[in-house]
Amino acid sequence: MAEMNFRWAITYAMQEEMERDENVFLIGEDVGKPGGAFGMSRGLFDRFGEWRVRDTPISEEAFMGLAAGAALVGLRPIVEIMFMDFIMVAMEPLCNQAAKFRYAYGGAVKVPMVVRALYGAGWGAAAHHSQSLEAWFVHCPGLKVVAPSGAYDAKGLLKASIRDDNPVVFLEHKLLLPVKEEVPEQEYLVPLGRAAIKREGSDVSIVAWGWQVQEALRAAAQLAEEGIQAEVVDLRSLSPLDEETILNSVRKTGRLVVVQEAPAPCGFASEVICLVSEKAMEYLDAPPKRVTAFFAPMPSGPLEKYIIPQQDDIISGVQEVCR
Repeated sequence: MAEMNFRWAITYAMQEEMERDENVFLIGEDVGKPGGAFGMSRGLFDRFGEWRVRDTPISEEAFMGLAAGAALVGLRPIVEIMFMDFIMVAMEPLCNQAAKFRYAYGGAVKVPMVVRALYGAGWGAAAHHSQSLEAWFVHCPGLKVVAPSGAYDAKGLLKASIRDDNPVVFLEHKLLLPVKEEVPEQEYLVPLGRAAIKREGSDVSIVAWGWQVQEALRAAAQLAEEGIQAEVVDLRSLSPLDEETILNSVRKTGRLVVVQEAPAPCGFASEVICLVSEKAMEYLDAPPKRVTAFFAPMPSGPLEKYIIPQQDDIISGVQEVCR
């Protein structure tokens, strides 16, 4: 095992897959010689050259369409979107084309493309660079959606996503980039569609993904000092969703808190609560609780912490359902 931060886990996952399969290539703004706006493609240009690590113009719609076409003819593109917010101008080729190709052609084609996007708050980057839009893509049939919470899962899930024959939206939270974790030196994959129990507990299930898993783990540690044993479920994959792990956890604890960084209306937390309400309602000892951001554009600077869920907000939500 080697200690590695989230950022390098992403880089090494791409490097290993590009070495394994010559059809894998990376495109995006500044991914070439600059090494990516956030250093995620450092060294790849020198290793693989400009034909496989390709800088693009500032036109997300154009290079998303390029990737969809390349995937149709047998290549495996990785598309880097600098900020998730910028993906809005590329929704047509991603959601209206790439997501529907296999269905439209009766399964006769594959669309093996990965769209990596930096998302979430924490850098004080304000309303146009800080959104969490994962629910948009889960709502689109044909897309898979992945959101790891640490370096180990980031590397294993990205390698699995690159090998998948369907378009995958792979979400990387900004605050996770420097977070270190032990990562095996040998090759491994983390299958899409499987959640992970990151902390065992018996009193309440806290379901989260991405950075909010880290917040949930810190909250669970503090709650344990109060005598509340919280189980932390890291979804890792939002679509496909590991329903059984969620349901089994709630059947054990009898209480549910779902944490998301996005605002509450039509968010993915509601989908998790709906799942439990439909399939495990009789096991609930208290109404489920959402802990979410305020329904407001993201402010800049230190005001962020008043908008998005913090450790104390999760603790308050758990205390409410455990009363």
